[in-house]
Amino acid sequence: MRTQSENTARVVVIGAGMAGARLAARVPGVTVVGEEPHAPYNRVLLAEVLAGRYEPDVIALPPAEVRRGVRVVRIDRAERRVLCDDGGVIGYGRLVLATGSNPVLPPLRGLGRTLPDGVHPFRTLDDCLALRAAVRPDVRAVVIGGGLLGVSAARALAECGAQVVLAQQGEHLMERQLDAEAAGMLRRHLEALGVEVHTECRVRGLRCTDGDTPAVRAVELADGYELEAELTVLACGVRPRTGLAKAAGLEVRKGVVVDDELRTSDPYIHAVGDCAEHDGTVYGLAGAALDQADVLAEVLAGRPAGYGGTRALTRLTLRSPSVAPAPSGAAVASGTSGGLDLAAFGDSRPMPGDDVVRLADATRGAYRTVVVRGDRLAGGVLFGDLAAVGTLARTWQDDEPLPADMSLLHLLTNDGGF
Repeated sequence: MRTQSENTARVVVIGAGMAGARLAARVPGVTVVGEEPHAPYNRVLLAEVLAGRYEPDVIALPPAEVRRGVRVVRIDRAERRVLCDDGGVIGYGRLVLATGSNPVLPPLRGLGRTLPDGVHPFRTLDDCLALRAAVRPDVRAVVIGGGLLGVSAARALAECGAQVVLAQQGEHLMERQLDAEAAGMLRRHLEALGVEVHTECRVRGLRCTDGDTPAVRAVELADGYELEAELTVLACGVRPRTGLAKAAGLEVRKGVVVDDELRTSDPYIHAVGDCAEHDGTVYGLAGAALDQADVLAEVLAGRPAGYGGTRALTRLTLRSPSVAPAPSGAAVASGTSGGLDLAAFGDSRPMPGDDVVRLADATRGAYRTVVVRGDRLAGGVLFGDLAAVGTLARTWQDDEPLPADMSLLHLLTNDGGF
């Protein structure tokens, strides 16, 4: 049995996702409790597993000591301990909530607490493997949601030979990251892969078979039209997992509220990753989760550190089924390889008074746009040719003033104008 002094020094992490694994790699002796049966993995690469490009072991993160398949059911703040569903009790000196987020299940007719056969969320490795087992050539699949996750899932299913329809409620794909022109290029790329894209398309419900085990047969749209579906993928966003924090009496708004040291309203409990809300923002991005874990590692080590937010770059690589996988991190240029690479950062939607610079090359399928607000780079989108993305992203992330004598057009040259 552990002594009280041992518990006082003990760091316990609830959640073995990317944030929890990163923290475990930075802080010696951390106890990580993970609900999933798998070793920690890179969630960003799940679409590559679905497409069959990678096996699950390829996306595994560096080894960490994790109590797998164990769910924490209660936090006892008074005794500083957590209670697990296997009957285990773990004392802590500092507790870290890295509970992540859950997929949003939209309020659709025919969608209850138990999902009908053929209906799949796309959030965890188990979700991914179940979907990969169900997909087969020419199966009719409908993806609901045209954000980053929905686009990735639709591409992966198309690569598996499925007949894919992508239904997006908004005006264009990836509305949070892309402007209309870049979204149009993305749509044309998906359509070239055989994906049927519907935008401004509201889904009303699912039509399922009768019986004890209903199975999806069609997706009903608000206008009454039905999309035949043997598989339906729900890619409608995520919601922070805050149930444990709420039950423990911690301050929760959209996420678990934390300060610059990632500390919650309880000084002995921290939160990082998708479940954390810092300065009114829940990021829901891998980059932010890793940044927060790095800062918290310094805080737990007693070194001065503070989290000031993350200026995250969104990057998506799509390849046609005939293209062999590129090495990790390699860009694939549009027009020559049959693939597509895009990057988006900051706010690419101009406000009154902003300067906007665009370059488009229809022949090469390349498009670049940046928004300049005052003397700062506010955001941008690069599609196809990403040669300038490194310099542009660094300038935006550092929030540096642009040189007064620099032509805005030079922002979009291969070296970023520097």
